[in-house]
Amino acid sequence: MKNEWILDVLADLRVFAQANDLCALAEQLDDARLIAATELASQREGHAAHERSAPGIGGCDIGEAGRRY
Repeated sequence: MKNEWILDVLADLRVFAQANDLCALAEQLDDARLIAATELASQREGHAAHERSAPGIGGCDIGEAGRRY
């Protein structure tokens, strides 16, 4: 429950994207909010991220995201 704020942030970003005709971004943020809600619910049930995903830093594999070229 302490991490529920992320859902509000993603919702706010989605509203901003829609208001500025960034439709693809708005859709991605909607997907991200659903994923975040699912992961938060899973954590509440006692399943850590590393128990249900491939190995990586903290159980998260973001692939190429954030990498500079």
